[in-house]
Amino acid sequence: MKKSIILLRGLPGSGKTSLAEVLNEGGKYPHFSVDDYFTDQLNGEYEFAFDKNHLAYKQCELNTENAMRQGAEKIFIHNTFTLEWEMLSYFRLASKYQYDIYVITIENRHHSTNTHGISQDQVIKMAAKYKVVLF
Repeated sequence: MKKSIILLRGLPGSGKTSLAEVLNEGGKYPHFSVDDYFTDQLNGEYEFAFDKNHLAYKQCELNTENAMRQGAEKIFIHNTFTLEWEMLSYFRLASKYQYDIYVITIENRHHSTNTHGISQDQVIKMAAKYKVVLF
């Protein structure tokens, strides 16, 4: 069985989480995000705390590695991944557990706004740092 990890990257409001929910086929495949750390599992409320962001990134990586250890056929990670280094740990995990890795860039073609209250100015700053790798 060929196993895959799919990184869904895009700016806030682009639809990464919505697409991950479609692609996981009703929960058949795990999907993780840094946002999971800041979302209350009981009421679904999101409360970001910058000083805990490093913990959120680590938790997302740990969740991914646990799913790989369990042999999940597909794993979806939906984060902004605006900077290249944010993806490196997933490339290392893919190599370690022999997963094919794919990176899909999501664009906000549906004119949605982000649900996390990130200002348009901040999204513009993030977009300026956003790199697309050409090979």
